Amino acid sequence: MTTQTTTRSKTYDMVYIAVFAVLIAICSWISIPMTVPFTLQTFAVFLAVGVLGGKRGSLAVLIYILLGAVGIPVFAGFSGGIGVLLGNTGGYIVGFLFSALLMWQIEKLFGRKTWVLGVSMVLGLIVCYAIGTVWFMVVYAQNSGAVGLATVLGWCVIPFIIPDLVKIALALTLSKRLSKALKLNGQE
Repeated sequence: MTTQTTTRSKTYDMVYIAVFAVLIAICSWISIPMTVPFTLQTFAVFLAVGVLGGKRGSLAVLIYILLGAVGIPVFAGFSGGIGVLLGNTGGYIVGFLFSALLMWQIEKLFGRKTWVLGVSMVLGLIVCYAIGTVWFMVVYAQNSGAVGLATVLGWCVIPFIIPDLVKIALALTLSKRLSKALKLNGQE
């Protein structure tokens, strides 16, 4: 590979990472009204890793979180700042990064086959739920008193399982199509 080709490849990587960080932000602002409203953040996180691969997808998620941490309103409800990350639901946002990192690890071990990506998305969702739920329980206990696991699961996980599985199915379908269109299948 020539220096010019390497530079071009790195430039494309930076652009794709930035575009997907912005896409995650835009999807966090889209709220679907249901009994419990939900955003498309998880969809965008899974799409980023599915299209860009583990390394670039994880970087896109990290940049999204860092943008929010410094106060840019990229989180749900056009919010931002370290206070959001340290709040009750901040663990779910931090969980996005661990989901992406887990997906990257699974990709390194088993490749980028469709079924592997689907399994890694489901496992990534479970990791996000676990980190977010523990975080919620700790922060909520500090601010309002102890709360049981079943209660927190009822508030923060159970209402979102079906919508999140639908988002995974959409992200999986779009990931394969976009990867082919952008010619990112084998590139990492």
